[in-house]
Amino acid sequence: MPHHRVHACRLAAALLLVVAAAAASPTGASAEANSSSWSPNCTALFPDAAAVRAAFLRVGNFPLPPPGLRACRPVRRLRLPSRNLTGTVDWAALANLTSLLTVDLAGNSLDGGVDPAFWRAPALRAADVSGNHLAGALRFDHDSTTRLASLNVSGNRFESVEGVAALVGLESLDVSRNMIRMVPDGLRLLTRVQRLDLSGNAMSGRFPDDLPPLGGLAFLNISSNNFSGIVRADAVRKFGRAAFLNAGDASSLVIEDGPSSPPSRSEKKRRRRVVLISVITIASAVVVVAALVLALVAARCGGRGKEKKNMKKKDAAAAAAGEDDEVAVGAVKVAAAAPVVVLERPLMELTLADLAAATSGFGRESQLAETGGRGGAAYRAVLPGDLHVVVRVVEGAVAGVAEGDGDAAVAAGLREIARLRHPNILPLLGYCIAGNQKLLLFEYMEKGDLHRWLHELPAGSIDTEDMSIDMLEYPATADDRNKSPGDWPTRYRIILGIARGLAFLHQGWAGSSGRRPIVHGHLVPTNILLADDMEPRISDFIVARPGGGGGGDETPEGDVYRFGILVFELVTGQARWDDASTSWARGVVRNRTGLNIVDARLRDDEGTTTEVEWEMTECLQVGFLCTASAPEKRPTMQQVVGLLKDVRPAAAAVSEYASGS
Repeated sequence: MPHHRVHACRLAAALLLVVAAAAASPTGASAEANSSSWSPNCTALFPDAAAVRAAFLRVGNFPLPPPGLRACRPVRRLRLPSRNLTGTVDWAALANLTSLLTVDLAGNSLDGGVDPAFWRAPALRAADVSGNHLAGALRFDHDSTTRLASLNVSGNRFESVEGVAALVGLESLDVSRNMIRMVPDGLRLLTRVQRLDLSGNAMSGRFPDDLPPLGGLAFLNISSNNFSGIVRADAVRKFGRAAFLNAGDASSLVIEDGPSSPPSRSEKKRRRRVVLISVITIASAVVVVAALVLALVAARCGGRGKEKKNMKKKDAAAAAAGEDDEVAVGAVKVAAAAPVVVLERPLMELTLADLAAATSGFGRESQLAETGGRGGAAYRAVLPGDLHVVVRVVEGAVAGVAEGDGDAAVAAGLREIARLRHPNILPLLGYCIAGNQKLLLFEYMEKGDLHRWLHELPAGSIDTEDMSIDMLEYPATADDRNKSPGDWPTRYRIILGIARGLAFLHQGWAGSSGRRPIVHGHLVPTNILLADDMEPRISDFIVARPGGGGGGDETPEGDVYRFGILVFELVTGQARWDDASTSWARGVVRNRTGLNIVDARLRDDEGTTTEVEWEMTECLQVGFLCTASAPEKRPTMQQVVGLLKDVRPAAAAVSEYASGS
């Protein structure tokens, strides 16, 4: 089939995929009668397509389903973030999607209010409408769903929140950066809330009386408001100082010193006196007080007699006083006051204590599954301003920085690495250097890694009940059905994106001596993360790694070899490659029978035409060239990019334009 498909056909077919419906026949036959041509196993029809059309009828840049479509399967997830949607949503119409679980309309330009009827959608579990122009009162009523667990309306223009007590199942609430002047009435009744962000509203209220029980909260941010009350030291210790920055006037909101503030000289003296007095009997209290006074006078005059006798006691007291000034990162305790540098937000003042609060003390509940990276453990965190990040602990050397170099050299190296920006590279957002521990901040990628997408998601469609413009903007006729592991255009896009990112790394950065290349050294599927638009992002290239094997030393040629294995994996769908399986695949390609090892999910796809089969075998040929046993016979990654663009020229041009690379 030619590349230049008619746009209208592509769009209509994409919409059919989204709602799994059938179009009316030219003779006027009903949609129900024709549904078998699109979904042979369709046994029931749902009105969800009509509900979606009604909801977005007045929304710009949303490709509406044609009238009369019916759905074989209900819409469960509506994901349309950052799609330049404008206008007003008919929220009450969305409530008619009785199986709707999640809604993500974040980062658009939607205006108007939110009809309270929307919250009556019976299955709704999560809603994110942050970063729009929604305004007025955010209202809930007694008929609102009790299943809603997560709500994010940050970055809008809401002026009040009413009836929030009806959301008895809510676990996460973010109303930050609105114009809400009073704490929502009934907020304190939401005892299940674990994450609460009220920041940036100039909101008045009483702390902690107007909030849910602090003991149940894992994250709290009330900064930039007008609260009154007393913030106890244990709350500062739990949530971090940033959570209370400018949270109220100093005369109305008293914030006790938290653990990140070192004790004053008078406080240290008071603690020492407590330790000394505790070991003396009551009968000799007067003598002890006199001895203490003499000890203090002797210390000021330079005397050493009493100082030597009490040295151990003073050391013990000082250690006790400093225990709260440390944070446990794994098995290592480091200074809680170590600064966190957020490169794109230089005015954000954070410390390691704030990272600890955002990750539940670097606890298991925040730890991400091990993905085979070379660093230490990784944790998910949400920083002030709704900044979703991954905090990765690194104990070894950083690429480009020699082992044993001081903190200044490490910081300079990290800042240099952070300058590397490319659509196919996961950027470094910030860092914290605390002793031998280095904590690196990266953007959180919710779609996960390539290994999970390719091998762990169910075969076929990733979710035909998941409606997103991603599905509408890319070819989705019978030969390009969906963004699933069985979708060749998406796999090709991933292959090309990885090649572009790796070629960029091999070019090095301008600030390095002689523009030396950056070698990844550990290019595996778990180090390829997927953005919302399925664009691949190469991660884990910051950590230095001696040795490597499997295709050569840590050189650009070694990276090319590992890229070739990734190509084999993406085309064949097989995991866990080693030297033997690589040799086997090369033999098949050499014998020109590569089509025999193409992933069955690709071969069985209805859109796999002769032309698509040729593209697959050509990509296998690229993998063959990259895995040549002699490093000098392998192409450079820049040459690989050229080869891949020739395989599918039209798609490569679209991808290049969209990514800006």
